[in-house]
Amino acid sequence: MLSRPQPDRIQRWSIALVGLMAGIAILSFVLRHALATGEATRLPVFAWVHFAGYLFFIISPVELLYAHMLAADQPAWPLFLIAVGTAWLAQTIDYAIGFAFSGRVIDQVLGLRKYKRYLRRIERYGGLTILFFCLFPLSSPIVVLVAGIMRYPLRWMWLFSLIGLCLKYALMIALPWWN
Repeated sequence: MLSRPQPDRIQRWSIALVGLMAGIAILSFVLRHALATGEATRLPVFAWVHFAGYLFFIISPVELLYAHMLAADQPAWPLFLIAVGTAWLAQTIDYAIGFAFSGRVIDQVLGLRKYKRYLRRIERYGGLTILFFCLFPLSSPIVVLVAGIMRYPLRWMWLFSLIGLCLKYALMIALPWWN
């Protein structure tokens, strides 16, 4: 027998869906404008879109834009520095939001199950969780947000986040198909 979703679950999904749609709309507008004007491969446009994609309430697969920029023969090291710097700054904001708001407020956006899953991983593996999730698209902003909620030390979040982001973007530069 199927049970009806609880009202708080519907509300949480509604908030998440609205946030996701707003983020996609903003990034789509910026990218569409950049593509139409021929500015899609300019580093300042990349920096703004990449920064926005790492905020937990927007979450966008900006690694695809990074790959596009590499394929467009952008200089790899400035692109690497911009990608890591903007992601690191956005994750610092994600951490600060988690630190500033209670777990109950964030629970309305993330959901108790997802929050507890990330919390258990951070409690068990510490900074290695942050490093691991920084290696993959979409997940690290949420893990960093949960690290802020649980008051994980900022300096360790910065360190593991920086290592993970550097590894991810350096690996993307090193992959042979971009050349």
